[in-house]
Amino acid sequence: MDFKVVIFGASGMIGQAVLNECIKNDTVSKILLISRQKTNIANSKIEEIIHTDMFNLTPIATALSGFNVCYNCIGISSVGMDEKTFTRYTFDLTTHIAQTMLQNNPESYFTYISGQGTDSSEKGRVMWARVKGRTENALIKMPFKAVYIFRPGYIQPLNGIKSRTKLYNALYFFTKPLYFILKHFEKQITDTNRTAKSFINCIKYNESKNILEIEDINRLGILE
Repeated sequence: MDFKVVIFGASGMIGQAVLNECIKNDTVSKILLISRQKTNIANSKIEEIIHTDMFNLTPIATALSGFNVCYNCIGISSVGMDEKTFTRYTFDLTTHIAQTMLQNNPESYFTYISGQGTDSSEKGRVMWARVKGRTENALIKMPFKAVYIFRPGYIQPLNGIKSRTKLYNALYFFTKPLYFILKHFEKQITDTNRTAKSFINCIKYNESKNILEIEDINRLGILE
């Protein structure tokens, strides 16, 4: 399969890793970045559209035609956020991106970064887990060729990649010296390299699971 991919959120930690993997991976022939600000990454595979209002993709919808994979790497922390606002930036935004992609590419694949501990019942006490569970359930019902939901827990950034969240960067700074030990706990720990590779390999190898936990991410992330 020749991957022609659209990436939303290429400036985030996961988005950076996925973009880097797409650039060097021969499976990917074309990359369209939908960004709020210019990424300033030059590569012959890359096209970029600067679009500030991700809640209204109608003006750029036709530009998404001809792509068969959408990597949605947009995510936001729930820290200090009420449920209504978190729902807007998680459920509303993600489903809008998915619906727009699906309308223009009905035979495409869609990926979504969720989180370890997400509540598929949508009824639990933890707000972020309910909202992400609702988002997961809505995506899985959409008639994409396949939807892959990633539920990572701790992700160690590698190769100079940084999170846009200062609190996470501080955590990564202190845990980096321990990563050579932590990486052996494959049920709890992954890294940006394996996560990015698993984004490609879940489609390349026709992964049967819709929801990918850390063990699945690590398993897919070492395949060539």
